[in-house]
Amino acid sequence: MTRKRIATTSLAGCFGCHMSILDIDERFLALADLVEFDRSPIDDIKHISRRCDIGIIEGGCCNEENVETLREFRRNCNVLIALGDCATMGGIPALRNNIPLEQCLLEAYRDGPSVQNPSGLIPNHPELPLLLDKVYPCHEVVRIEYFLPGCPPSAETIWQALVALLEGRQADLPYELIKYD
Repeated sequence: MTRKRIATTSLAGCFGCHMSILDIDERFLALADLVEFDRSPIDDIKHISRRCDIGIIEGGCCNEENVETLREFRRNCNVLIALGDCATMGGIPALRNNIPLEQCLLEAYRDGPSVQNPSGLIPNHPELPLLLDKVYPCHEVVRIEYFLPGCPPSAETIWQALVALLEGRQADLPYELIKYD
C-alpha cells in the first residue's frame, strides 16, 4: 500500500497546533505507518518535494513570506486543512488589524514601554519579509477544504479528521469535537 503524503507548516501563530498534533501520543506511531511526512517542522524539510495528499496549515498570513508559503501548499497539496483559530480566523495575531501598521511598528520597535532602542530605527532589511497591511486567515488567500477550529484544536479532533481523509472519507466531525461554547 502506498503511504499518503502530508505536509505541514506554521505561519503567523504560536506553534500550539503542531504541539496538538504531537499530542495524539502513541497514535503518532500509527500515523507514521500510514503517511510519509514531506515539508514539516516535524522533519525540518523546508520545501515540498513532490505532490502531497494533505497539507496542514497552522497560523494566518501576516507577511509576504506567509503568503508565498501558503500558495506553495495550495499548488502542491490536494487538500488543505486550516488548523486552529489563527489559520481559520486570524487568531491572536489579527488583534493588530484595527491598528495602523505604522503605529504597530512604532510601538514594537520604538515607543513601547519595554523597548530598548536608542537609535529609534525600525528594522528594515531585505531578508526580513514585508509585513502585510493586516493578518489574513488562510481562506482569504487560497482555497481551503477543511477548517478545524480551536486554540489549539484537540488532538482527538486532528486525529479523527486525518483518519477520515486518509481513509478517503469526508472529515465530518461530531459537534462535540468542534464546539467551543
